[in-house]
Amino acid sequence: MLHFECDYLAGAHPRILQRLVETNTELFPGYGGDPYTQRAAEKIRTACGAPDAEVFFLVGGTQTNRIVISSLLHSCEGVIAATTGHVSLHEAGAIEASGHKVLQLPRHAGKLDSNELSEYLNGFFTDVNRDHMVFPGMVYISHPTEYGTLYSLAELQSLSAVCRQYRLPLFVDGARLGYGLMSRDTDVSLHDLAELCDVFYIGGTKVGALCGEAVVFPHGNAPKHFFSFVKQNGALLAKGRLLGIQFDTLFTNRLYFEISRHAIDMAERLKAIFIQKGYELFIDSPTNQQFIILDNDKLNTLKNHVTFDFWERLDSSRAVVRFATSWSTTAEDIDALEKIL
Repeated sequence: MLHFECDYLAGAHPRILQRLVETNTELFPGYGGDPYTQRAAEKIRTACGAPDAEVFFLVGGTQTNRIVISSLLHSCEGVIAATTGHVSLHEAGAIEASGHKVLQLPRHAGKLDSNELSEYLNGFFTDVNRDHMVFPGMVYISHPTEYGTLYSLAELQSLSAVCRQYRLPLFVDGARLGYGLMSRDTDVSLHDLAELCDVFYIGGTKVGALCGEAVVFPHGNAPKHFFSFVKQNGALLAKGRLLGIQFDTLFTNRLYFEISRHAIDMAERLKAIFIQKGYELFIDSPTNQQFIILDNDKLNTLKNHVTFDFWERLDSSRAVVRFATSWSTTAEDIDALEKIL
């Protein structure tokens, strides 16, 4: 059986496991007070070109989204996101459970449009009844999006300008950020994110780590008592070294970028094979997630040999499925898929 259903099927990159074993008997303070966590934070500041950045390490994406969003919002505020945004669909109401509404705007290949955002905000703040409504308190986007698409630098600049006009924080979900940064079709860098965003996170769980996300407030602008807020919400890992060692390893000798590029290479080969075999793409993704249209018969046949993720029903006879590659995807996996197809 071949496995392409997501990018966190395997445990962790061997270099991470090696470092965890090598440091296993070393004794350090908890909660991120160890030298590996401090060193990882400094390496991330350097990679982002943001010497004043505040960096926090959390375990998973859902808790990261919930904690960042709820820490930045007042009780009467909500977060703006695309209808297909992860916080809108696939987090089991985690944001709503924190007491904040997700304010949905239309998606365009998974992305928010800055003109629509501006129109929405102008309409809200000129509404005489706005004090009776949920206030837009911040803007959430994913890069890459849930459809593997990417914001261009110009699109990010436009969104950032609108957010700053209305004094709203711009938050970028970077659960798969490595794949966006290493796509051949991007013009966005970590330095750009640090300049244009108020907070973003560098995903580890889906990019080679056992677990972990690095939250970056690039301008030294973390909310007051953010560390305590993380703990209050049950997201502070006592053995914080486990996260620090992983990110220290990922940001040593560009491992994070190396394994992200490998996944992109595998995804490009996978996409080319599907096209060559006459399959239709639902969307042309430049990252490690590839969305293929399958008729019902082919879907049922293929799932006997390959695991993939059902994404959405296109019509009564066709569905969209997702194939994802990662650091652990091999050329042999792609060759085997080609034979099956």
